[in-house]
Amino acid sequence: MRIVIAGGHGQIALRLERLLAARGDEVAGIIRRAEQAEDLRAAGAEPLVCDLESASEDEVAELLRGADAVVFAAGAGPNSGTERKDTVDRGAAVLVADAAARAGVRRYVVVSSMGADPEHRGDGVFDVYLRAKGEADAYVRGHAALDWTILRPGQLTDEAGTGLVRLEAATGRGPVPRDDVAAVLAELVDTPATAGLTLELISGSAPVSVAVKAVAGN
Repeated sequence: MRIVIAGGHGQIALRLERLLAARGDEVAGIIRRAEQAEDLRAAGAEPLVCDLESASEDEVAELLRGADAVVFAAGAGPNSGTERKDTVDRGAAVLVADAAARAGVRRYVVVSSMGADPEHRGDGVFDVYLRAKGEADAYVRGHAALDWTILRPGQLTDEAGTGLVRLEAATGRGPVPRDDVAAVLAELVDTPATAGLTLELISGSAPVSVAVKAVAGN
């Protein structure tokens, strides 16, 4: 498979690129800055330099053409202000969804956030983030041209992954290592039967492959 990851230099994205490359997939990552390219190459991914805050739908579609799946793992980051929550966490997810559809790539897996809700109230930066993520998720759900899956991890940690997770429509809050989020994403990309699902993810007791098969109904 050829898999393109938007936000290819993110902490989850780099982990995912290593996993996908190790299993033999052709991986590319969209990055904003050319100086990030070497990190992607080291992870086994082809760097594609493109600023998703200013690129056109046509430009992004050209990068996605020929892919079997797209993963949206971009984010404005914890130190960004409210404006970039809208331009990246919402706007870029919408842009990549439309570009994937234009490029003929149906499989679209989105890394969202637990608590994302377009009706979330509050004016703080994290409130705006949850609202932006919720708006992006709602847009993707309404996209008839995509076989989408939305993944909403709990509190992200840098602890070593255990490979044991809880993956359900609603899990309740809890932590999950970024390693395990990447492992679940790798399985989701390869499991089209999870299309149309919004899933929450925290650490648990089920091996990743078993957890994904369970939600897919396999």
